[in-house]
Amino acid sequence: MKNNSPLSLFLFPVLVLILLSSCTFDYGEQGGGDLGLPDIIMENVEYVRVRSAEPQARFLAERVERFEDRRIMELVNFSFEQFASRTEEVNAQGSAGSGFVDMESNDVRMYNAVRIEVETEDITIETTWLQWRDRDRVLYGGPWEEVTIRQQDGTNFTGIGFRANARKHTWEFSGAVSGIFIHEDDEDEDEDVYEEDSGG
Repeated sequence: MKNNSPLSLFLFPVLVLILLSSCTFDYGEQGGGDLGLPDIIMENVEYVRVRSAEPQARFLAERVERFEDRRIMELVNFSFEQFASRTEEVNAQGSAGSGFVDMESNDVRMYNAVRIEVETEDITIETTWLQWRDRDRVLYGGPWEEVTIRQQDGTNFTGIGFRANARKHTWEFSGAVSGIFIHEDDEDEDEDVYEEDSGG
């Protein structure tokens, strides 16, 4: 199933300004990488991405562990907000119980109660696993992970094989999908309800 309605996707190249309340990184002479331990542990972290002196996004985490050799950061209980262009109004926000950030590619993987809301597009995404591939500007779920899409008008789809393309402003499911799509008729304001189930 495909949907060609706009979907502004958000997740952001990481992270130019770091504000934190506590930080530890002493693992002795061997270093964190040799022990399989993080090189830096940060708690109650706030990252703000700034471009041309304007904040682009804010990223909060209960705990961040940074592994220099693997060039990743592991995140615990994190959330983010993306600001609309040239304003400080939030146009997308989300949260997850845990995640990884690849510091080379800016790819992000999110796990455990993942929820993303794009208020300007009236869309909420809920699942257990999502990945943002920054180079391609694509957000996708695991091949067998159920992803639920909700809108305020009652439209509600759950399916597998979720993929959203930020450049093309589309989202789709490649596998089984079921749910309700509500279409509002602009002329007479009647609503048509379509139940769809492509599973089998």
